[in-house]
Amino acid sequence: MTDKEIVNLVQSGDRMAYVHLVERHQRLVWYMISKLIHDKSDVEELAQDVFLKIFDKIEAFKFESKLSTWIATIAYRTAMNFAQKKKIPIDEGFDIDRLNNYIVDYKSPDKLTEKAEIKALVLEMVEQLPQQYQLVLSLFHLQEMSYPEIAEITGMPIGTVKNYLFRARKLLKDGFGELLKETIWD
Repeated sequence: MTDKEIVNLVQSGDRMAYVHLVERHQRLVWYMISKLIHDKSDVEELAQDVFLKIFDKIEAFKFESKLSTWIATIAYRTAMNFAQKKKIPIDEGFDIDRLNNYIVDYKSPDKLTEKAEIKALVLEMVEQLPQQYQLVLSLFHLQEMSYPEIAEITGMPIGTVKNYLFRARKLLKDGFGELLKETIWD
């Protein structure tokens, strides 16, 4: 079933279609929230809130954007509002010294031969980025969303999205230095 078919069924009162919508998009919602909120119980509660909001607002959804973009926007805004209300700091820093220490541990050739270890290193590097950079990078590369979709979700201007994506890539490249060039980008 397409997203449009699912939404039409949900809008006509089909509760099983709503269950299907939740199953299809629960990973996206969980991902969006967990990028900003790290307490698992808060993430679970917020995910439930997001799906309640989706249920309440689905009648108004008219496919002016992709369903996933609309859902991710609700999840992002719910998480941001929660973080602001609870005064949870949104990480803006990047600890290059901590990252360099981590990279030194992985420079031995025998450890770099395993693809899984390289992936783990990349994920660790991404986790060291400021949260807004992580979010934009992940939405663009992992969720394959466009600049306008990311801008719509986050409420950032497209120029800011592009800038954050550029900065995130630059931090990754600088952080890995020669290791990144030799193992991943060649």
